[in-house]
Amino acid sequence: MLSLHAAETRRKRGQPPKIGLAIAGGGPIGAMYELGALRALDEACDGLDLTRLDCYVGVSSGAFFAAGLANRMDTAELCRIFISGDSQDVTFRPETFLRPALLEYMRRAASIPKLTARLTRDFWFGHGDSRWSDLVNRLGGLVPTGLFDNAEVERFLRGVFTHGGRTNNFRKLDSALYVISVDLDSGEAVRFGDKDWDDVPISQAVQASAALPGLYPPVKMLDKSGRVRHFVDGALRRTMHASIVLDRGVDLMLGINPLVPFNPGNDAQEVAQAHRFSHRRIADGGLPGVLSQTLRTMLQSRMQVGLARYATQYPDIDQLVFEPNSDNRELFYTNVFSFSARRRISQLAYRNTLADLRKRRDVLEPILAVHGIKLRADVIADKPRSILAHLPPSQRRTETTARLGRALDEIEHRLGLARGMV
Repeated sequence: MLSLHAAETRRKRGQPPKIGLAIAGGGPIGAMYELGALRALDEACDGLDLTRLDCYVGVSSGAFFAAGLANRMDTAELCRIFISGDSQDVTFRPETFLRPALLEYMRRAASIPKLTARLTRDFWFGHGDSRWSDLVNRLGGLVPTGLFDNAEVERFLRGVFTHGGRTNNFRKLDSALYVISVDLDSGEAVRFGDKDWDDVPISQAVQASAALPGLYPPVKMLDKSGRVRHFVDGALRRTMHASIVLDRGVDLMLGINPLVPFNPGNDAQEVAQAHRFSHRRIADGGLPGVLSQTLRTMLQSRMQVGLARYATQYPDIDQLVFEPNSDNRELFYTNVFSFSARRRISQLAYRNTLADLRKRRDVLEPILAVHGIKLRADVIADKPRSILAHLPPSQRRTETTARLGRALDEIEHRLGLARGMV
């Protein structure tokens, strides 16, 4: 599903158009959907280089892809890392993201004797307005703040961004990158990569942005004044934080939001199909289904309100936001925190995005042409196209050859700009 706002007026520039990318969160499944959509855009759009945009904004799971693209990791390499698993550069293991937070469990358990003694004393002497409510409130302190250890996530990201010619430093990137998180104590959004927060390693910023409460514990950092801050998932404030891209004065904003509420429609034939994604009523799936639909509805409705406002607030910017189709049962009934379905979900996103480009081709082509982008007719017309079938072969590179390759690529790009070819 493509949400499109065409600019009413466009700026006159004597230089190439500026393009920005905003990627929302959505857990592991949302991340795989985003990757499929990014790969489809990369293949279908001539003149669009997702590794050389002017601005990137990433929230939660989308923050890693924003950081990777800003680090010149193309979509083919990202697919080899997370989908096919044949990258010669990075080894991805799903269990890295799902390791129990044992230290957090032990820290909470260590407080049991002290809490038990205090509760016993207070109950014995009749302290507290309501013994049962007081008990529930105090026992809440024993519950871990997260199930999984996101320190492992940070270590993985640090390894990715500190070799192969990449950088873990916001200040050393060629393009602006903003990773969004929320200060747990104040509820305020923080933009890592901004001048007040550009000293934080990119890996730690992504760790904080993806610290979904309940799944991962808050990430503790010191600000420049030495004050302890705790950060959680950036989606708590806004879904995509697209306004950050729009405020950068871009001409075209691309957005990807992988979570939308499920709407099964009234297709009786589809309902009658006997497969594991054919539940008619969401409530039949119990609490997980209800919570998933609630979260998706909240995130998308909030984003739609923002996009409606942006259409009038930024009338000179073309805005394209790609989302899943609301009637897709398979996407809704797949565990949002599972990596096992990553090939299937990325393929679904890949074909959905190509279908959006195909259906809206007549409207999109003149808009994209303004920004030097042309749709590849052979790609968008290929309905059974596979995301893995067209990946270029993986190449093994040493640190030296990786840095040399990046340097040569940069020279070639600058020469192309000078000749008016890029």
